[in-house]
Amino acid sequence: MSGWRRLAVAALMALMELSALTASMAAQAAPAAAGPQTVLRVFVGGGNQRPDLMRQLFARYMAEHPGLRIESEAGGATSDLQRQYLSTVLNAKDPSLDIFLVDIVNPAQYEGAGWVEPLNAYLGDPATVMRRYLPAYGDADVVQGRIAALPAFADAMFMYYRRDLLEKYHLPPPRTWDELGRAAHTIQAGEHQPRLQGLSIQGAPIEGTVCTFLLPYWSAGHSLTDAAGRLTLDRDAAARGLQQWLDLMAGGVIKRNVAEVKTQDTVNEFKAGQVVFGIGWSFAWDRFDHDADSQVRGRVGVMALPAVAGGRRVSCLGGWQWAVSAYSRHKAEAAALVHYLASAEAGKYLAIRGALLPTDPALYTDADVLRALPWLADAAEGVLAGRSRPATPDYAQVSDAISSTTSAVLAGVKTPEQGVRQIGSRLARVLR
Repeated sequence: MSGWRRLAVAALMALMELSALTASMAAQAAPAAAGPQTVLRVFVGGGNQRPDLMRQLFARYMAEHPGLRIESEAGGATSDLQRQYLSTVLNAKDPSLDIFLVDIVNPAQYEGAGWVEPLNAYLGDPATVMRRYLPAYGDADVVQGRIAALPAFADAMFMYYRRDLLEKYHLPPPRTWDELGRAAHTIQAGEHQPRLQGLSIQGAPIEGTVCTFLLPYWSAGHSLTDAAGRLTLDRDAAARGLQQWLDLMAGGVIKRNVAEVKTQDTVNEFKAGQVVFGIGWSFAWDRFDHDADSQVRGRVGVMALPAVAGGRRVSCLGGWQWAVSAYSRHKAEAAALVHYLASAEAGKYLAIRGALLPTDPALYTDADVLRALPWLADAAEGVLAGRSRPATPDYAQVSDAISSTTSAVLAGVKTPEQGVRQIGSRLARVLR
């Protein structure tokens, strides 16, 4: 491990140790049991995974299981940082974590490394267990017939837009990227605000940029892998997808330094009123509509992402999964807790209290959920149009190959054709 990586891991582990001392509000509030207690320690992710709400669920569960105490730790602002931390802990076969949240792209990787406890023996037949979830989560969480994880909550990329500006210029929500480009030009020309971006996408070498690469490619009807996980990259189609972003940049719709834009940059700039259209995950809605410093509160619309000309609308599916550590000393108790955390009851609670999207399709028509989240009626199309990134034990390499090269293309360091050749060459070595 290089020096900077050792420092990064040490710093992150220090952060986790600090959060471990302060994070478990639910555990502190739980009444002391008369006899010995089983203690489960849970890693609940960073702020976007709503550790506060997870602790409320823990408190509810502990109230019904007095012999159990749940302690939690939180940390890592991004999926990449959380994965780095968990990889360090699990590589060391550390039994101190019983349960952890992982990104949708991670179950196959963690199962392949032997880090997760298969849940079949505790929950039953995988097909029966996964039947009530959106199909993509069954695809991601069941690895070679083994239940590697259960869905905590769903996520997908949506198109957020300034509803007030589209109404002002009598424009309908665009259904294609070409329509979006024309609408953005009209609004930018009419508003005379030099800092107003037509479209914000992610272009930094981060996980979100994997989706930036895949969205136009998928929309054109192509897949990155086949059913067996083998690479099926159509290089011409992938290059056209990258060229689409460059054309929008050349036309002034996307800003020139897009190769530096991270997920939170899109959220912050949209929230500040500097973006007409922005691609973001579901947590962004809460930031736009509830944050005290939001300049766009009450003026935001949400819809499924546009399609390429002649293509179909598609989204990049996200979401978070509960997994039981292979090194836990309390696997049965941990599996029971995970089963509760992935239940319809928990999903409804997270949706109403935290605007976290359900993994149970039935909740998208639940009256209580829609009353709390009326925008979910518009968002549902985006979730149902979601596709999952490749499920592979080597996903970290896949992510790095796509995100770093896509960022280089957006920065003008490589042409789309050069970038796609590099992506294809690197993925060919990983996805065999």
